[in-house]
Amino acid sequence: MNLIALLIGLVIERLATQFFHLRRLRWLDQIIDAGFRTAQRQANWPALIPVILLTLLLATPVLVVIIVLGDAMGGFLYMLVAIVVLFFSLGPKDIGEDVDEHCRALEDGDRERIEQTARAILEDDVPENERERIRKVEEAVCVQANNRLFAVIFWFLVLPPLGAWIYRATDLIRRRAVFSAAREEENESAARVRDAAVTLHGWLAWVPARLTALGYAAAGHFDEAIGAWRAPTEQREVTLSEYSEYLLARVGSSALAIEDDEDEDLTQRGIRGATAANRLVFRQLLIWAVIIAAMTLYGLTR
Repeated sequence: MNLIALLIGLVIERLATQFFHLRRLRWLDQIIDAGFRTAQRQANWPALIPVILLTLLLATPVLVVIIVLGDAMGGFLYMLVAIVVLFFSLGPKDIGEDVDEHCRALEDGDRERIEQTARAILEDDVPENERERIRKVEEAVCVQANNRLFAVIFWFLVLPPLGAWIYRATDLIRRRAVFSAAREEENESAARVRDAAVTLHGWLAWVPARLTALGYAAAGHFDEAIGAWRAPTEQREVTLSEYSEYLLARVGSSALAIEDDEDEDLTQRGIRGATAANRLVFRQLLIWAVIIAAMTLYGLTR
């Protein structure tokens, strides 16, 4: 039933684009901020402990609902809850829509929209150099697809549907912690909480990041992707989360194996690269969907 709920949830996620704004969950910011204030007052505690407790707090309502509705109506209500939880765990924004908006901005030549849409994909500052921006966007599509989609699917399979929501909760906490630390630059406690939130999220993203990277190799140019994975890097003093992102960016961009065309300008090159990265993500999603469907059929026929 969990696998069926996952397949239905993925189909709904592809179709219900008009409801994506509901997944921003801004109302949780007040709860997360209250947790941060409590964590900052506990100076003697390792910051990771209150961050974990905050994650468990956000996960508790979902756990209670799952337990209460587990056997109701032959498990039908549980499946509905699993689908709803999966929908709110994915995203919050669809990477395909972000890519489409970025490509439309490139076609229109609107510099302000280009920067805005690129920032939505990068979730960071946009390089001023156009070629650098193109490369960063391609890499960010591969990174964000894991954070918004594949890691959620992985944790749904491991601990359905609670695992998917726990992963999204750590992501919400991480994003808010980064924002709060940037707003309070000289607050050492806020920085400690930010580092702890990034660490916890990095732990949960470690395995799915490598499965996603392997999927990019399978869905794209295998030899180039595996070569990029095995290639030695000089990025030694980075966090676990940063290293996973570097791996996804490196393997994903190599799996694309995009070659420059002398007959195209930078606008055309940017559109081609972003579109190719989005197609790579979609091909991997199809591979995952086929595997999940096969697992579902196997479970039904046993």
